[in-house]
Formats: sequence, structure tokens, C-alpha cells
Amino acid sequence: MTNAATRNYADRTHRRAIERLIPGTGRADDSDDGLVRQPIPPVQRRQPVTTVLIGEQDSRCREKLRRYMAAVPGISQVVTAASSAETFVRYTIERPAVVFLDVDIPDLGGPETARQLVAAHPDANVVMLAEQDDHERLAEAMAGGARGYLTRHPSVEEICAALAHVVVDTRMRRIANGEPPPPLLEVPLTERERQVLDGMSRGMSNHEIGRELFLSEDTIKTHARRLFRKLGANDRAQAVALGIRAGLVR
Repeated sequence: MTNAATRNYADRTHRRAIERLIPGTGRADDSDDGLVRQPIPPVQRRQPVTTVLIGEQDSRCREKLRRYMAAVPGISQVVTAASSAETFVRYTIERPAVVFLDVDIPDLGGPETARQLVAAHPDANVVMLAEQDDHERLAEAMAGGARGYLTRHPSVEEICAALAHVVVDTRMRRIANGEPPPPLLEVPLTERERQVLDGMSRGMSNHEIGRELFLSEDTIKTHARRLFRKLGANDRAQAVALGIRAGLVR
């Protein structure tokens, strides 16, 4: 075999290996689910479809958020901006599904940036990044069209929960405007498995889900294992992302 043929064979083998890996292969946040990691079945090997935009002034925080969001299953591209002006330009070019916007972003500030962005693009989904006690500016941003907020250091599960909220809200607005709802994938989850998935999409732990449903934590883990198997998911973040695509997250 020639050197060129050897390199081509290695490249093909490498690509096939990458295709079998899960996006964001870090350890799941809720590691007590007792699951063994394995490749997604072939039917689940789909390209992610979601682009998100991060508008954040602090370069270290911006890069940390970019890495976090790039690891979330379902997010295909993460673009960043350091100012209001750059956020407007990036949004126009990339048309992201969600904009995560720093409440302190330079030029106009987060609330005014959100207001102008939504005014220019009514379908824009803006989620503010702020401290929980920043009530006044969060209220201003929400009044200007922001869909919600996250703390400045969100977990992967909190990011998934925010995406789930935005996707469902967008679907409801489109239906209200007379647009047909997107087709849903047929995934045979039981009602209890749907309830557990819903709890995961809200960032709840197994213990918190069990308390809400009046079930033991072990029972919740059993339901989680079953719904993971049906979805072809290996962890909570991927289950929520796949649930969003399948229309299972209300």
C-alpha cells in the first residue's frame, strides 16, 4: 500500500470513528444514573441543527460559555460577540436559534440590545445572562422581548432547559400565528418516562423529580434508563436535546 493510500485509509477510519462518538463526550453531570457509555445506534447519528450566539463582554467568560455550549448535544455551531453592535451583525449573518446575551454588554447594555434585536427580528429568541438579584435590568429585558435568563455560569443541564423552553415557546407562537406545527418523531415513551424527561429538561435532579412525582429516586433512575435506551441517549443532556427534536419536551 502506498503512503497516499495509507493516509486515505487512516483518514476514512478516523472519520468513521468520529461519527460513532457522542457530541460532548464529557461525563454526565448526574453520574449516579448507572449507565454504561456506548455509541449511539446508527439511526440516531444525525447532524445537530442548532446555532447559538453568545453576546458577552468578558473574553474569559465568553470562551468558557462557548466551550460549555459546544458540548451540548444538538448545538452545531457557537458564534460569539463582544458588544451590542457585533451582536446585531452576528445575528443578521448567522440567524441563530438562541441568543445568550450579557446584561452588561458594551455599547447599549443588555436590556436595550435585547429590545432592539427583537424589534428588528421578532422571531429572535434572547436569553439574558445575569446575576439572580439583578431584578431591575432583568425585568427591563423581559419587557423588551427577552424569553428568560440564565446565571453567568450555567450548567449543561441549565443550557438544555433554556433551549427546551425557547423551542417550545417558538413552536407555540408559530401555531398561534397559523403555521402548521413541525412533524414529531414517533418515540414510544410512557407517560411516566415523559414526566421524567420533562423534569430533566427543567434541570432537576433524580431526587427532585422523584419528590415531584412521589416516587423513589431508584424508580426515577429506572425510568431514566428506559427513556435513554428508547431515545438512543447516553446522558441527560443528550436525552433532553433528542427530546426537543422529537417534540417530547412540552
